[in-house]
Amino acid sequence: MDYRFTAILILMLTMLAFFAEPAYPRNEYLNDGTNTCSTGDVSLSIEQRDYENRYRHYDPTNNYNSPSDDRSLRLTWRKYLGSACTKEFREVQTENVQLKQQLELMKMCGKVNNNPTIQRNENFKLLVSKCSGIIIPENKKPDGSHWDDLKDNYKKENPDIKLMGDKFIGPKQ
Repeated sequence: MDYRFTAILILMLTMLAFFAEPAYPRNEYLNDGTNTCSTGDVSLSIEQRDYENRYRHYDPTNNYNSPSDDRSLRLTWRKYLGSACTKEFREVQTENVQLKQQLELMKMCGKVNNNPTIQRNENFKLLVSKCSGIIIPENKKPDGSHWDDLKDNYKKENPDIKLMGDKFIGPKQ
């Protein structure tokens, strides 16, 4: 048997294990995955084709037996021409990610600073450190319905127009 293909496969897997790094979790919802910065790539592949209808041609003069199996080891390197991955592009992408993170912190810091349970929890240590010193004013919602107020004001400004359900919803004046 020919074990060259198996040996190459084992060698490639060993090299992959040597250069591989563990996958750490990321906050992917904060990143914009459509704007990737890539200038090229390298790919390595092994392929073996075993055809069902093998035609073995035996040549008695040369003692040559040629099976119709194909094996290939392919290393492909691609360099993208005209790539937009410039220093300025990377700086803008980094700034956009920082802005998204800051906006997310602004949404959450009011809740974090008002909750002493989160402040004492070790799992939220980084979040508490990022939110310390940030004071977000609370927006108090007005009482009643904003739509009803708009409708009442419209009726006052246009008394000759009859609307469906033509009565004031708000307080009588």
